[in-house]
Amino acid sequence: MTPLARASRRSVLARAGFADLSGSSDALDELAALTHADRDALIAGAARAADPDAAVRGILQVARRDAAPVAEMLAEARPAAHLWRVTGASQGLAEFLLRHPDAVRELRDAGSRLPTRDEMTSDLRAAVGWDDHVASRDGEEAWVALRVAYRRALLRIAAYDLAAPDPVEVVAEVSAALADAAGAALDAALAVARARVSEGVGARGLFPAGEVAQTRLAIIGMGKAGARELNYVSDVDVIFVAGVADDASLSESRAIDIATRLAVQTMRGISSFETEPPLWEVDANLRPEGKQGALVRTLDSHLAYYGRWAHSWEFQALLKARPLAGDPALARAYVEAVAPLVWASSSRDGFVGSVQAMRQRVSDNIAPGEVDRQLKLGPGGLRDIEFTVQLLQLVHGASDSSVRAGGTLAALDQLVDGGYIGRADAAAFATDYRILRVLEHRLQLQQLRRTHLMPEGDEHLRVLARATAFYDPAAGVAGGTAVDVRATWERVRSEVRDIHVRLFYRPLLSAVAATEYDARALTGTEAHDRLAAIGFRDAGSALRHIAALTRGVSRKATVQRTLMPVMLRWFAEGVDPDYGLVAFRRVSERLGTSPWFLRMLRDSSGAAESLTTLLSGSRYVGELMEWIPESVAWLDGGEQLRPRAYEVLDQEARAIQSRRTSFDDAMRAVRGIRRRELLRTAMGSMTGDLTIKDVTTALTTITDVALQATLRAVRREVVPEEHQHFEFSIIGMGRYGGAEVGFGSDADVLFVYRAPDIDPQVADRYARKIVSTLRDAAEDHRVPLELDADLRPEGRNGPIVRTLDAYRAYYARWSVSWEAQALLRARAVAGTRALCADFMAMVDAVRYPAQVRPEDVREIKRIKARVENERMPKGVDPSRHLKLGPGGLSDVEWLVQLIQLEHGHRVEGLRTPRTLHALQAAYDAGLLAEEHAQQLGASWRLATRLRSAHTLLTGATSDALPTDYGELDGIGRILEYPPGSGPLVEETWLRTARRARRTYERVFYDL
Repeated sequence: MTPLARASRRSVLARAGFADLSGSSDALDELAALTHADRDALIAGAARAADPDAAVRGILQVARRDAAPVAEMLAEARPAAHLWRVTGASQGLAEFLLRHPDAVRELRDAGSRLPTRDEMTSDLRAAVGWDDHVASRDGEEAWVALRVAYRRALLRIAAYDLAAPDPVEVVAEVSAALADAAGAALDAALAVARARVSEGVGARGLFPAGEVAQTRLAIIGMGKAGARELNYVSDVDVIFVAGVADDASLSESRAIDIATRLAVQTMRGISSFETEPPLWEVDANLRPEGKQGALVRTLDSHLAYYGRWAHSWEFQALLKARPLAGDPALARAYVEAVAPLVWASSSRDGFVGSVQAMRQRVSDNIAPGEVDRQLKLGPGGLRDIEFTVQLLQLVHGASDSSVRAGGTLAALDQLVDGGYIGRADAAAFATDYRILRVLEHRLQLQQLRRTHLMPEGDEHLRVLARATAFYDPAAGVAGGTAVDVRATWERVRSEVRDIHVRLFYRPLLSAVAATEYDARALTGTEAHDRLAAIGFRDAGSALRHIAALTRGVSRKATVQRTLMPVMLRWFAEGVDPDYGLVAFRRVSERLGTSPWFLRMLRDSSGAAESLTTLLSGSRYVGELMEWIPESVAWLDGGEQLRPRAYEVLDQEARAIQSRRTSFDDAMRAVRGIRRRELLRTAMGSMTGDLTIKDVTTALTTITDVALQATLRAVRREVVPEEHQHFEFSIIGMGRYGGAEVGFGSDADVLFVYRAPDIDPQVADRYARKIVSTLRDAAEDHRVPLELDADLRPEGRNGPIVRTLDAYRAYYARWSVSWEAQALLRARAVAGTRALCADFMAMVDAVRYPAQVRPEDVREIKRIKARVENERMPKGVDPSRHLKLGPGGLSDVEWLVQLIQLEHGHRVEGLRTPRTLHALQAAYDAGLLAEEHAQQLGASWRLATRLRSAHTLLTGATSDALPTDYGELDGIGRILEYPPGSGPLVEETWLRTARRARRTYERVFYDL
């Protein structure tokens, strides 16, 4: 052959997937000669093999021993395809064919369907000469015959699996067939064992045949064998249960001895080394007490152990229990007897946590070098899916018998139908589980050895890729590279881990498991009494709301029935469970059939509990959430509850206004933004995501954006195009100017304008129209925004709006001390920037004078005393008034403002509208002792938090600390006090205020 011809032949082999071009070329030549097959046809056949080199070598070795059956199979298209696929994917099966060349003929009729359980049971029984539960063969040849018959069945299963156009779709069928084959093998092995231990039947018999016949032995399949989702090579987990036949004279202890011997012999027949290699390990370590426990027990002994000593993991294992071989009636009795124990196990203390901890222990015990390669135990592997599904089953299966399937995929379908897992997550889990099982099957097929590790070398990964059929370029041609299969593995791992972490560790599982079983009954007299007992004031109304939420057969109602028992408990732990339930119903009805809502409550980490806390603890949140129900989605992540920056909100407001053609539409949009952001801030405050500084800053920003957007729209309505140079601004005053707004606070403001080139009367008319329209447009009946201009020059008697020059003239000639003091909180918040800057420059000279006259200081102190006496509401205990009472906001703010007036000119840090910033600056400048600054700051912060908490709780504003301990408890919970802390909240305020008042009296009147 010329070099060119040899090169051409090698290129053909390379395209077919061969790696050892020289060796495989020679092997093909020899195989063609032995079988009289066409060489090109052999190459085409090998192209469909995962490892063409291994396939050629394997088939050649069989042909060298017996060419006839190989030639027969290669002469027919379908059997030839099966032979190439099997030998290319499994060196272990190729070696079996080498030991038993006639088994090649099993492939003639293989591939179109899987062997049935009955067929495999019949074949394996025939192999051992089964007759009435006892084999006619009991020597070593019996074990060999059993194993050969099993591997013939395995060959047919593998042929079907490898021929499937989509192995992912058939993996469940293949796993079930493998489990049935294992059951058939154990059934035949037990028949041989009966022959071997019976006197007069086998030479090794230890017990009379009659006693052996009276001994009942059931083999219970556990794990993957029990679930009918077995691998090609896996430990088969079993439990042995013994009994005595009805009307037998045999003692129970004697039956245990015989059954133990039968179990030992059965295990040996499967796992011991003989001429034909062992099949797999029979693992009985899931029995009571594990390796230290008796290999065989009676049913009563099992139940006694499970009832008293069993650990949670043992009940999780029993979830898969299924009759596998031996006495079927005893096996069924065992499964039926342990089932109630399994489904009651989730009510054990710490059950969910123990299952979660066990999964973590499994992960922790993986060798560091294997973590990223573990298909079974590693993060994102099969165990993540299986543990998640089993935990969901055990928790919800306690009350719902429809989710008790043994198999993972069947259980996933049931959990979806029951509403316990979302369709998208379940579909991803199911697909990824099948992919992982296909990868696992292909790895184990290669050597017929148990392994769960992804290969490391590129060549091994390439063979695995070709074996999966995931990447075949065309029918009958295997394809795929190491890069392909590695990418699939990483994608699946990542997706599985993400879903596992979200579902396996979600708080709802622990909450459902901890809910008493009878609390799941949501109707009837018993439910009425229970609701009343746990804190619902109107249990009848609560039952009606529950019925409305859970009635029907829709998926929404199904999920609500799952959530409701737990949410009722959480509502009951809140301040106002009745209102919380009503608000939840309203939100649910507003969201209708939105799939994300219930999915988030069910699957999100803590969202359901957070929602119940919000709705039962805050009418302010509940009322806003009813109108903005999509806000529930913010609970799915803490970042959604963080306040939005001014620039973000301003840009949104501008964008919305640019799309609105009418003034009313624009104003509705602005109000919508304000309501939404108020709700966001309230929720963040309630959940503990925001500090009091975060809250006051956010509320101030929201008001700034709303006023800026409203003023922008009003100007367009009022001021004609030819006068667009008309300048108008809003100055924030009071707590609003100080960026210290609370929930429900008014906005103290001044209005200023400048219009040098416009007729003064026209300009004044524009300004007044802007103010009146602005006030009307800012009104919001749900969350009022009152623009209070009472701090303007001359108070209520003065003009509502002035020019900048008018302000300058007034402050230069007529201003009194309290007006200069009020200007300390002035801050430009909206309008023309140049006018804002000029106004602030003008007032700096007024509020930070170089020298404060003593009479002005005396006047301020006199006014403060008068405010305390005259403005305190009648009937209110002064010690409980958070604003005007002793040690309240007024004490702190007046003291700080007097320091600012006296020292602001020379101490730059005091030139701030913010109380706490000025307080810190006074301490830094040595104007206040550290102890005094701390006491004043503590009182101001606590009073501010108490006012906002009261508004959040009741939806109404108040400056007085409630006297009702129930309300105080609600306020305390918002402030993160433990439940029942009403008296503690009261005492904390009174103590803090007393200290602040002493400091105030010591410092204020000495200034």
